[in-house]
Amino acid sequence: MKKAPAMLGPLTAAIHKSERARKIVKRPMLYLMLLPGIAYFIVFKYFPMWGLLMAFKNYQPYLGVWKSEWAGFTHFHRFFTEDTFWVLFKNTFLLAVYDIIIFFPLTIVLSLLLNEVVKQRVKNTIQSIIYIPHFLSWVVIVGVFHIFFASDGLVTDMITQASGTKIPFLTSPDWFRPLIVIQVIWKEIGWGTIIFLAALSGVNPQLYEAGRMDGANRWKLLWHITLPSIRSVIVILFILRLGNFLDTGFEQIFLMANALNREVADVFDTYVYRTGLTQGQFSYSAAVGLFKSAVGLILVLGANWTAKKLGEEGLY
Repeated sequence: MKKAPAMLGPLTAAIHKSERARKIVKRPMLYLMLLPGIAYFIVFKYFPMWGLLMAFKNYQPYLGVWKSEWAGFTHFHRFFTEDTFWVLFKNTFLLAVYDIIIFFPLTIVLSLLLNEVVKQRVKNTIQSIIYIPHFLSWVVIVGVFHIFFASDGLVTDMITQASGTKIPFLTSPDWFRPLIVIQVIWKEIGWGTIIFLAALSGVNPQLYEAGRMDGANRWKLLWHITLPSIRSVIVILFILRLGNFLDTGFEQIFLMANALNREVADVFDTYVYRTGLTQGQFSYSAAVGLFKSAVGLILVLGANWTAKKLGEEGLY
């Protein structure tokens, strides 16, 4: 009888495994649908990670990764001691902070507003309109902004006629970050509402009925029922967004940058492109990319730990 508790752990694990096996046998097609996603992550996410060895070597293309000479942390030391590091960090950090404090809350606000639309036909129409920019490439988005905000663009001409002052939107360092944020909002805010709207659709309608019976208005229903019901989803998406904190996006920044706004437009992504592809410093650019990934990993782990301490579910 004393050995029963010791056997309980393996026995429970065996039962769970048999239950999972039965589920797989019962619904094989559902699990087969996972295979393309698993294959994608293995081929494009996990397999290329062996290339991170370049960050610790003096990579020579004709020798390959394995035969190239080890350099240790030389490239990291060079990156952290160069004057450009703090410029790059500041530019990337500010864009990342604007994304967190402006774009992310706006997706929640837009989701709450769409959730209040009663007529389903109107709601579907609005959703279709705000989803469309997500499917446009950054080349098209930036091209549209060039048409409107160039020195002879429509918006620039209207402001010039109204104020008598011509504002160089595309070449002014002061306007670079606002334009980047506006572009991200226009392109991605509609797509960012999908998960929030799915979470809002799962809120129990009886909670709203009980709140109305207690005399709660729309604001109180929103504050005491809606937001607490999707709080776990907000936390999880926030943690995931922190994983891409320093990933500002290469295409958008590269297309918007020019010689006049370079001081605020140069971020880690454009720096990796310039040093790695145009100058052939593959090991050095790999070290910069690994630094970005390490920061994202630390932020995700830290945010998940904090969420757990505050009583939220977190990622794991």
